[in-house]
Amino acid sequence: MTPGSTVTSRLAAALVVLTALWLVPDFALAQAASPFMTGATSLQTNILAWLTPVAVILVMVLGAMAMANRISWGWCIAAIMGIAISFGAPQIVTWVRGMFAV
Repeated sequence: MTPGSTVTSRLAAALVVLTALWLVPDFALAQAASPFMTGATSLQTNILAWLTPVAVILVMVLGAMAMANRISWGWCIAAIMGIAISFGAPQIVTWVRGMFAV
C-alpha cells in the first residue's frame, strides 16, 4: 500500500463517520406526531367515549318528554344539532382548516 491510499481511506472513513453523526439528530427528531397531537387525540377519544352514553340518554329523555307532550320542539332540534356538532367536530375542524389552508 502506498502512503497516499492510507490517508485517502482514513479520510473517507472519517467522512462517513461525520456524515452519520450529522444525520443522527434528524433520525432522532423524526417523530410520527407531536406530543401535543398525541394528547389532543387522546383527549378527543376520551370525550367521545363519555359523550356517547350521554347522547343516548339525552335522546331517550327527549323522546319520553316528546311522547308526553312536555317539551318544546326547539329543545329537540337544539339537542340534535348539539349531538351532530359534538360527534362531527373532527370533520368540522378539518373542513375549516382546509378553508384557510392551515
